[in-house]
Amino acid sequence: MDGRQASLLLCSSMALFASYSISGTTLRAPIRRTITRNARNPQTRLISALRLTGPCRAQARCRRSIPLVKCSTSATTTVDSILQTADDFPMLIDGKLRTKGSAGVSPVINPATEEPFAYAPSASIDDLNDAVMAAKGAFSSWSTLDYESKVAYLERFALEVKKDAENIATILTKEQGKPYASALGEIKASADRIATVSALGPLEAEVLHEDEKTRTEVHRVPRGVVAAITPWNFPVLIAASKAASALLSGNTVVIKPSPFTPLSTLALGKAAERADLPPGVINIVSGGDDLGKALAEHKDVRHISFTGSVATGKKVMATAAAGLKRVTLELGGNDAAIVLEDVDIGPASRKIFQASMANTGQVCTAIKRLYVHEKVFDPLVEALVAHAKNATVGDGLTKGVTHGPLNNKMQYNIVTGLLDDAKQQGAKVLCGGEAPEGPGYFFPPTLVTDVKEGVRLVDEEQFGPVLPVIPFTDVDDAVTRANASPFGLGGSVWTRDSEKGAQIAARLETGVTWVNAHITGDFAGKPPPFGGAKMSGIGREHGRAGLEEYTDLKTIRVAKKL
Repeated sequence: MDGRQASLLLCSSMALFASYSISGTTLRAPIRRTITRNARNPQTRLISALRLTGPCRAQARCRRSIPLVKCSTSATTTVDSILQTADDFPMLIDGKLRTKGSAGVSPVINPATEEPFAYAPSASIDDLNDAVMAAKGAFSSWSTLDYESKVAYLERFALEVKKDAENIATILTKEQGKPYASALGEIKASADRIATVSALGPLEAEVLHEDEKTRTEVHRVPRGVVAAITPWNFPVLIAASKAASALLSGNTVVIKPSPFTPLSTLALGKAAERADLPPGVINIVSGGDDLGKALAEHKDVRHISFTGSVATGKKVMATAAAGLKRVTLELGGNDAAIVLEDVDIGPASRKIFQASMANTGQVCTAIKRLYVHEKVFDPLVEALVAHAKNATVGDGLTKGVTHGPLNNKMQYNIVTGLLDDAKQQGAKVLCGGEAPEGPGYFFPPTLVTDVKEGVRLVDEEQFGPVLPVIPFTDVDDAVTRANASPFGLGGSVWTRDSEKGAQIAARLETGVTWVNAHITGDFAGKPPPFGGAKMSGIGREHGRAGLEEYTDLKTIRVAKKL
């Protein structure tokens, strides 16, 4: 193939795979590889790159204002990979990397392009059984291993994660959408979380009573195999957090990531294998929602730790009930923030914007309802609009992007549907509100007023970059409205008077509340427990409570003499 033919093939392939129009003069970067693979075997590795020169007869125009490269008559272009195979992302079962799932493979979509960029293995029930049996077989030796040895293993694991942080972060951005800097921060935080849990120390037995005749002790004992079912918004951090607490309290783990973001979690399996963790202690399998259901139902799983939606959490709880399995559920939220009239608008607006729009609003504890005292309503809204207009929305691998796409089509439809419903009921959109043209699940930071309770955007969890801002005149009324929700994950109060703020925060019916902050995990001292009230969850994660969550209380009463 000469340069002219190769260029024509490149441009026609671009039009095919990216659905670009053929009337412009630019082509979005990075340019994708022309696909060459065996149609009968989607796992066949694609050619890694082609260097093409010559005239580009088919011109393509990208309709979104993200970085562009010219497709000119003198273009010299390196064509990047479009698809990676399941061989690149093996599952970890019984200490070995398993590159092929018995159920085949599944494409993983880049939400910035709406196109597949890789394949993930799909585990069958046989694969799942192998993973659970491996975890069950490893439990006896792991649960009796001394705490210091467990810590040593996990510190090696954390080190391997850090060594591969840049690679995992790139994978995470491609499959989840978040900007690369945020993805890299998540990977490093995941390794740090393991170290933080390790520093908590072992769960020592408590002696309740002792005299010359008897001694009564209470021990925390591990349960066995823990199923960790993780979501797509922070897949690596949540998987690492669950695994660290479960493992250090003596359990073994089977992790099942979301089918939207399996690859970065599977990369943790490679790190665990390099760290030489004992076989079966940690296992990672990928697949669809049916696989998660089968894992939760498995007779040898004794604890299910799930993070996700309320609807799925209810199903997990119902499944657990049949076997009286223990559950930890970190579910949805509809966090309210209350802004008092004495607030310092400058720093407050900056933090509130970040706490509502971080990860494109896809955070369980993001601010999702903002109640603002009427005396500061207009200036605060004006400041928030300014922050929104300064945001840069685009592909997370593009330098300077602050907000990536929503992760998947279903979530995109939820967000746009809630906004459309609000507009039909008279809501005023101050900024954003319209998706840019072209591929990708992009949606800009959007601020909405003239809404109240009874509108779905206020009552439901949007999990996206659309924030309803609601005025109030009386603090007691604002607290009542904030609490009038079935959710109870997080909340915050914003004021110059921190003590007054703390008093109001104590009245919010949530698992965690902040004063002059929200969504931050930057706690001084020992990490606090995290979890929700009401329909936002059951149980607690993080900190010492997170270790205890994966254990049962066992009382031992010793008679010193017969």
